[in-house]
Amino acid sequence: MTDDVPNRHYARLRRLPGWTVCGVLLVLASAWATRELDWVSTLALSLALGLAFALVAIRRERTPAADHLRALSTLVAAWTDADFATSIRVPADPDLAELTRALNALGGQLRDERQRLIQRELLLDTVVQNTPTALVLTDPRERVVYGNLAARELFGVPGKLEGYAFEELVARLPEALAEPLRVGQDGLVTLSVEGEEDVFHLTRRSFELHGRRHHLTMLRRLTRELARQEVATWKKVIRVISHELNNALGPIASMAHTGRVYAERGDKVSLQKIFSTIDERARHLEQFIGGYARVAKLPNPRLMPVLWEALLDSVTQSQAVRVVRPLPETPVNVDRAQIEQVLINLVKNAIEAGSEPNEVEIQVSDVGPQFLLQVRDRGSGMSDTVLEQALLPFYSTKRAGTGLGLALAREIAEAHGGRIRLANRPDGGLVVSIWLPKPQPRAA
Repeated sequence: MTDDVPNRHYARLRRLPGWTVCGVLLVLASAWATRELDWVSTLALSLALGLAFALVAIRRERTPAADHLRALSTLVAAWTDADFATSIRVPADPDLAELTRALNALGGQLRDERQRLIQRELLLDTVVQNTPTALVLTDPRERVVYGNLAARELFGVPGKLEGYAFEELVARLPEALAEPLRVGQDGLVTLSVEGEEDVFHLTRRSFELHGRRHHLTMLRRLTRELARQEVATWKKVIRVISHELNNALGPIASMAHTGRVYAERGDKVSLQKIFSTIDERARHLEQFIGGYARVAKLPNPRLMPVLWEALLDSVTQSQAVRVVRPLPETPVNVDRAQIEQVLINLVKNAIEAGSEPNEVEIQVSDVGPQFLLQVRDRGSGMSDTVLEQALLPFYSTKRAGTGLGLALAREIAEAHGGRIRLANRPDGGLVVSIWLPKPQPRAA
């Protein structure tokens, strides 16, 4: 096709002199027949008429192509206005026809893609509008540019929030909730209304949108979820306590009856065994109840600077575990008794999991703004299910376990401003990692 293109153009150009000559000859013939014009006028008129014929021929050749090019320009302008429903007729010219088909196909593809984007936007807007979390997006001038239905309900605005000043909306709320919104403080906010507590989770994030700084505020009411979780926790506590009480009180009642029979017979040997068993069950029950009491009555940590060497010495005295040295020279601000209890429980768990005492190691690393305290063993490790629930209160895989050891360790770590994580070691065993914050330097 490309070889025919110049030929067609050359053919059109070759026809132009023919049109011109025809015009000149027509004028000369008319002048010769009438003999009314001199030769200068005849020549001038001939050239003028020939040029007119040439222009007509040129226009006849170029008008269809020019019209189609203007149609293509109109199509592109429509795309600029996001109108992809327009298409144009395919011309007879093979060159323009190929270009027109390609542009029509591109327009159809853009139209389909726009429809998919519209559908995704509608889906996203439906999800965001109906989420229980109140979402408010503000621009750099703290004017609301987006707010969902939950945000309208929270601020008590029947219509759209767009255009409102964020401070104007915040002023509608009680001060206990308004102040954290002004500060942008993340966390839980408790609001008391007529003796009833409402708990909210507040999150505020900043990001760039169209080259300008925007703020997204998310506020979710957690009262119902927390109430349901509290009820579920109480039910679990009651089930565990009931199970342990039945396991202890049932045998105690049975043995008390048997002991009465032995007392009547005067069988002091059998009676002594029964009293020993009752005493053992009673002590187990006391330890079980005491474990719950420790979780419920865990005091706030009394932070004091403690050297790592002194802290770990007391742990290694009870079990011959290995301490990886050197230890950080910077002391750590902790409640020594609470952290020692955590380490003793973790070492005990490691040995009960099948690890030899000399295979249990404790390592302390300096990781920037925190200390990383790790207890590693070569025991049986944990399954994925156990790893997910091991830190929950009352969860235990041991037959006589209370499920409070790791939960208590988590409570103590978080009370110190740290966190705890469990993970299986690649070559067997478990590693318990505890992050504790470093002491903050005093201002000069």
